Amino acid sequence: MLNMRKLILWNVQTLDGYFEGAKPWDLDFHNAAWGEELEQLSLDQAKEVGTLLYGRATYEGMQSYWTTATGATAEFMNSVPKIVFSRTLASATWNNSRLVRGDAADEVASLKREEGKDLFVFGSAKLSDSLMQRGLFDEYRLCIAPIVLRNGVPLFKSGGEAQNLTLLESRALATGAVILRYAPKA
Repeated sequence: MLNMRKLILWNVQTLDGYFEGAKPWDLDFHNAAWGEELEQLSLDQAKEVGTLLYGRATYEGMQSYWTTATGATAEFMNSVPKIVFSRTLASATWNNSRLVRGDAADEVASLKREEGKDLFVFGSAKLSDSLMQRGLFDEYRLCIAPIVLRNGVPLFKSGGEAQNLTLLESRALATGAVILRYAPKA
């Protein structure tokens, strides 16, 4: 029997639901959650990743940051296969990247039927919303940072149908952040 790939959303967000501050790439709130535990979780989780999926804005921001960073996480981010979904991007130049201009949900549904390691979405709220609308996520992994921004870009967009979830794990970190893992209820 084939080991079908799962689609997993992974994001750090504020207690009030923002995955980005009011300005693009305003991610300073990540520092409220970051520490040895979250770093180790990130490195452990990297072993599960077969392909990272991005929308254009997140892809460009990640590429800009990680191509100049060093260390184990940078090595992973620069070597792992990546797919960017965009109708406006001219090319995908980050190492090991592929540009898909077609329907993201159709492509992801096809990728999930393949054998291999799991598919992860980091950031990319618009892409995540389109995949949620089609019921493609198998798991939601969130790190809730102990901060209220009161302004920013929400991870979960309004509209669409509600989705009931089952809690798989909750874990408090020394920084005050909380890791939450959910799966859609069948």
